[in-house]
Amino acid sequence: MKALVCDRYGPPDVLRLEEVERPTPRDDQVLVKVHASSLNAADLEILGGAAWARIGGPFRPRNKILGSDVAGQVVEIGRNVKRWKKGDAVFGDLFMCGFGAFAEYVAVREDALMLKPDSISFEDAATLPQAAKIALQGLRGRRPLKKGQKVLINGAGGGMGTFAVQIAKYFGAEVTAVDSAGKLEMLRTIGADHVIDYVKEDCTKSGERYDLILDTVTRRSIFEYRRIMAPDGLFVLIGGSRYAIFQAMVLGPFVSIISKKKLGINPWNVNSEEDLRFLLELIEKGMLLPVIDRRIPLDEVPEALRDLSKGLVNGKVVVMIENVDKI
Repeated sequence: MKALVCDRYGPPDVLRLEEVERPTPRDDQVLVKVHASSLNAADLEILGGAAWARIGGPFRPRNKILGSDVAGQVVEIGRNVKRWKKGDAVFGDLFMCGFGAFAEYVAVREDALMLKPDSISFEDAATLPQAAKIALQGLRGRRPLKKGQKVLINGAGGGMGTFAVQIAKYFGAEVTAVDSAGKLEMLRTIGADHVIDYVKEDCTKSGERYDLILDTVTRRSIFEYRRIMAPDGLFVLIGGSRYAIFQAMVLGPFVSIISKKKLGINPWNVNSEEDLRFLLELIEKGMLLPVIDRRIPLDEVPEALRDLSKGLVNGKVVVMIENVDKI
């Protein structure tokens, strides 16, 4: 089978399209023929040798085939598998079970997958497992979001951000979306009440007060955000620089103890079927629309990852693996 392989840390250029052996599922796994996957910041972090990625592979990536979002069809089952049968259309997040979705086939633990409804395409399903789920958990994980509350979403034009804007609107929030100028019209289209070009305006000096701040690309100190939080406001970090994440983990709990304002990182429940079912329902009702920047074959993934690292992607990039034979 063809797969996008990385055997060393570095920029997206280290990825190579190669012919590799098709995996054989273990007793508790199924073999999935991949129809679609999508890009996530986690792919860039692994490629770049982030500290968390080096825990399993200090000198080279432990998982040579990246890709955590998967949508496809079960073609083979392990002897202990009870949940799935051949032909089932499934999707899921492979973050905790070895990645591998940037390939024609991937062996997946049966409990990492969910049934894909016929009403939702493989490509739409492939956008949900990581970005949409993290956005949802960030918005309602620590405190229920109430109708009429003011929400600020930084990095609103990316994968997690475009889902967060729409989910926050579903809950009745007044949403302010922050991103680059080229994404602002798209953000208005998906429901943002207010938009801010971060190049021209510093949202932390606006004088507004927000009940919830959701940050997907943190480059600012949490103390800068603290001044635009409502008296009992909540700041949730779901992505960004390593320094910002460290600061939120270490200083956030301390600030939260001495103030009604709460700052920190939202716990991520990777295999939350309840959250994925909720997202599927929103899509089926027409209340959530995956924003897809482009659909690409495997050999265009390195270029798309470079764009992702520069903030040049609107929403999600979907990798269409089902046409891999034409590459």
